[in-house]
Amino acid sequence: MSLLLLCLLGTPSLPRASADDGERSLHTDRPVKVELALPVEDDAFTFVVFGDRTGGPARGIEVLAQAVEETNRLDPDLVMTVGDLVQGYNETPQWLEQMREYKAVMAGLEAPWFPVAGNHDIYWRGEGRPPGEHESDYEANFGPLWYAFDHKGCTFIVLYSDEGDPETGERRFDRAECQRMSARQFAFLDRALREAADSRHVFLFLHHPRWYRLIYGGDWERVHQRLAAAGNVSAVFAGHIHRLAYEGPRDGIEYFTLATVGGSQSGISPEAGYLHQFDVVTVRDDGIEVTSIPVGSTLDPRRITMAVSEAMRTLSRVELSVAQALAIDRDGVADGSYGMTLTNPLERSLEVDLAFGSGDSRWIFTPDHAHLTLTAKETLDFAVRARHRSSSLDESLRLPSVTMELALADGDALYHLPARSRELPLVPVGLTRPTGTDQALSGTGADALVRVEDGDLDLPDGPVTLECRFRARTHTQRAGLLCKTENSELGIFLYGGVPEFVIHLGGRYVTARSSAPPVATQTWHHIAGVYDGTEVRLYVDGKRVAATPGSGRRTRRAVPFLIGADPNGDGRATSAFDGAIDEVRLSSVARYQGERFELPGRHSPDPSTRLLLHLDALVGPWVYDDSPLHHHPRHTK
Repeated sequence: MSLLLLCLLGTPSLPRASADDGERSLHTDRPVKVELALPVEDDAFTFVVFGDRTGGPARGIEVLAQAVEETNRLDPDLVMTVGDLVQGYNETPQWLEQMREYKAVMAGLEAPWFPVAGNHDIYWRGEGRPPGEHESDYEANFGPLWYAFDHKGCTFIVLYSDEGDPETGERRFDRAECQRMSARQFAFLDRALREAADSRHVFLFLHHPRWYRLIYGGDWERVHQRLAAAGNVSAVFAGHIHRLAYEGPRDGIEYFTLATVGGSQSGISPEAGYLHQFDVVTVRDDGIEVTSIPVGSTLDPRRITMAVSEAMRTLSRVELSVAQALAIDRDGVADGSYGMTLTNPLERSLEVDLAFGSGDSRWIFTPDHAHLTLTAKETLDFAVRARHRSSSLDESLRLPSVTMELALADGDALYHLPARSRELPLVPVGLTRPTGTDQALSGTGADALVRVEDGDLDLPDGPVTLECRFRARTHTQRAGLLCKTENSELGIFLYGGVPEFVIHLGGRYVTARSSAPPVATQTWHHIAGVYDGTEVRLYVDGKRVAATPGSGRRTRRAVPFLIGADPNGDGRATSAFDGAIDEVRLSSVARYQGERFELPGRHSPDPSTRLLLHLDALVGPWVYDDSPLHHHPRHTK
């Protein structure tokens, strides 16, 4: 779970005045240029409230145990519950067993804790139902059904919300007539409020949030009027509904309903309070603050040693090595294995989870997932079989992928890295040139249109020509048209619509940039960058617009060649072009010379052609490469 803190603001606190009262002051041997207010000295304290434990799976007791561990880190004065401590709905032997399990976990708390009775703790199911159901079991093992106590000038009152129908004795939480308070309990509440008249704050706890009239009827109004008349009741806490819900303030009283600490949990929306959590209440004279902390979101800083921190940094750089690509034919059939290697760089064990899948349901993987344990410095080689069946390469084809999650075990703690996914390489074989009308690919400026991997671009040193036709929809400050750059290689850019050709020679960029006005949008243009060994030239619509002397070896770097964007150091697309691109050609020859040349039509391949994309139609996710190399790059949209 993320480190999400759902903050429920309590009664607004008054601004804290400076604590410099003449007796305390700031001590320093430096000149004081900024006044620093000292904190207020008062009787502030914190307490924690746990929600329902029961109604969920058996492992809910583990959630409770984690909440206990995290609560100890917060070091509150005390812990309250709001009921449903045991699964219940059974007879006494089973009830006692569940009671012992709950109390054994709560015994781990370093602060005292106080129970509240819920329906799971009271309702009986089975033979020989006693008049009070499990009330006697509860009071013999947990405590009174209702009670009060004082702490640091505050009063804590616990009520019992499952007395049942006073006339029939029926106990149900979904019928309003069963959710009324007895005269005896009202008498206790009145006495407790009178005795708490001088308390700084009064806090009330019960299981059912009876203030929700549609569920429980209107009997709570009699309770609320007493609380409002007391004048010092700050908050009421309940549970049962297994989700957070807040009401108030009403007459200065805030109503908090908690979710769960191990109880049944739908998890519909953790951000909206459907989660395992506990409340932390900070009490001061002038108000309270309530923060809901998801179970599992706190960290013990004493456990995050530098060794753990550095180990996770090292793991973040671990990559799964894939030995070779899988071939897929023009009928969409693939059947083979991916050989993979993973090395644990640490001096401690590493837990690895791998999951294989695809957005294309026609892929079958054997196995489809794997859990591995790598000992210190261990290297593991393994294979995964991947099969795809189809009658053709169609637009539904998606590449296979692997998702890897790494975890470092340190004692009883497990530290996870976020899961990382990568596509597995797939190479088309036997593709035929698509037929049809002349088309172009267009983008919206969000990403590259086509990605050519570094290993698929076999361009020798020496003369080169990079060209295409393009039509800009809009001009941006910087747009990559045809780029394999990042302090290396070559590329064509548009800066606010002004073209530029760059090539990295002898350790520096040599640039040919147009001095003419920006090219028109919504109009097709031809652009070509040429390097002949002594000069770098830029042509727009068959006219030379810039030339710069330059020579040397082209700087190589393993970054992809992007059509419609510029790659960063990680190969991701930046500075995307907004518009359409057509007839991309990369040649190992200086094709254009002089001041002008006649604009070419549709290009034809020759021995100097290293990449030729007519961009007419896709074959599956690939763009057909009409050059002699037939590397067929992927369309990324």
